[in-house]
Amino acid sequence: MRNKFAEVLYNLSKKDKSIRIVAADISPAGKMAELIAKYPDRFINVGVAETSMISLCAGLAMSGLKPFAYTISTFALYRPFEMVRIDIGYQNLPVTIVAMAGGTTYSNLGITHISQEDVSIVRSIPNFQVLLPCDPGELERCLIYLCKRNKSPTYLRIGKTGERDFTKKAERWVFGKPRCLVKGKKICLIASGPIIRFYFDILEKLRLIKINPSIYSFHTLKPVNENSVKQLFKKYDYIFTLEDMSEINGLASIFRELGYKNDYKGNISTFSLKDKFLKNYGSQDGLLKKHGISSSIIFRKIKKLLIK
Repeated sequence: MRNKFAEVLYNLSKKDKSIRIVAADISPAGKMAELIAKYPDRFINVGVAETSMISLCAGLAMSGLKPFAYTISTFALYRPFEMVRIDIGYQNLPVTIVAMAGGTTYSNLGITHISQEDVSIVRSIPNFQVLLPCDPGELERCLIYLCKRNKSPTYLRIGKTGERDFTKKAERWVFGKPRCLVKGKKICLIASGPIIRFYFDILEKLRLIKINPSIYSFHTLKPVNENSVKQLFKKYDYIFTLEDMSEINGLASIFRELGYKNDYKGNISTFSLKDKFLKNYGSQDGLLKKHGISSSIIFRKIKKLLIK
């Protein structure tokens, strides 16, 4: 996804001179190197100075430009949090914070690189939008929206490399609206971000036992389109949520809160990162499994609930 980020901004920069990328000690990937060579004044690397990255982006936005603050997710938010809150959020500036390798992506590097609670935090900051595209194609739609229509502070959490494309035949991307990728009946599998891959890993196994679910990408975590969620409650008897982030103030919380508010009579099952620091220095899938998330665990839970 970081290569797609570089490619899309490079292409958009050809026509939009106002785009600026401010990075914090991160090497240019893919088309980013070409962008730097062709438009050297549109890329700034501040080094290990994340607070400066955020404040600089605030100044650029106040000058009428479209800045993207870009670095690894934990350093994009945790270290410069005061500046994120005051320089961008409080002043309601259209700065996009691009948090690369969100969630458990960098599991092998430990807690300094795992952004478990980032979405929980940003959703509570006034004025901020939160976007979690599920694949490179959806990331492109998000970036086009941010460059052409956005007027608000935005937290854009993306993956790193190797993400599969799931949205080539999906319905049209609309800001704030859950996006149907696979059409089914009665069962809704909904996820935020690249972790949606687990649903596609088990899709054929589910179909073999006569379970035909719909799969949705819930790409906009804030603002939440409550009417769209209500439609899902009306349409599906079983809803499963999946996220690579804390169980607090994320996708699971949204559906539980709105389910209660709208008197949803169906079943809501959730898969999220537990409210614990689980120590694991192996693979991302290994850490996710410690949190109770894997394709086999999800498959067993769905099968147990639906096959009596």
